[in-house]
Amino acid sequence: MRFLNMPLAGAALLAAASSAQAQQLPAAATLSEMAETPLVRVNIAESLRTPPDEASLTVGTQAKASTAKGAVAASKAKTEKLLAAIRAAGIRDRDIQTQGLQLSPDYTYDRQPYGGAQQRLVGYIANNSVVIKTRDVGSLTSLLDGLTEAGADTVYGPNFSISDPAPLRREARVRAMARGVAEATEYARNNGYSKVRLLSVEEGTSYRGSDIVVTGGRIVSPMAPPPPPPPAPERDGGGIVAPGQIETAVQLNLLYRMER
Repeated sequence: MRFLNMPLAGAALLAAASSAQAQQLPAAATLSEMAETPLVRVNIAESLRTPPDEASLTVGTQAKASTAKGAVAASKAKTEKLLAAIRAAGIRDRDIQTQGLQLSPDYTYDRQPYGGAQQRLVGYIANNSVVIKTRDVGSLTSLLDGLTEAGADTVYGPNFSISDPAPLRREARVRAMARGVAEATEYARNNGYSKVRLLSVEEGTSYRGSDIVVTGGRIVSPMAPPPPPPPAPERDGGGIVAPGQIETAVQLNLLYRMER
């Protein structure tokens, strides 16, 4: 027995040479089968890009007072006003989470006659931040306006995501399998065989990209793409927020046997 040695990009043509090698292959591929026909392994990565359907924001308040108690009380008042505005915007309590509370001394520095500066305590600073999640991506600009009007001192975000990536991953798998058959069949026909039979499937880490992707990405697949989702309503007239698209992908390692 001998290997079929062919430098083909993206695939590895395999033939059985020993029982030790056979142990690394699927049980369905017996020694006799591997001796009769070569195997082809194809690695396929497939992704789908869709507009995000949820976004998260971290918003915070800051209050200063001459005493720690006063700073905490002032922070509480500002935070309660901010939370009321968040709820009025339609954010549910389960989508509101306190992220951090911080109380720190507030210093000033007095210049000295001989040069330098002397630190002096003038009060305390209380910070409070909450993380909120919204599924009304089309109204983000209005939400940001409402938060700042309600007294938010800091806003971080939005961070966009897909609430349920499972259907997208299923579609990506279907496309990856179709590409795998097409590519493996091409290798088979280039070597005198007419078709291939799937022996094993291994899926790598499925991931949801965090980068914002430009609309109109090309997906290489012999299958027709699904219809695009309807655009989000432009209730904000565009505003300062551009959701872009989120990438959801899978990676498959497929092993086929070439057949006559």
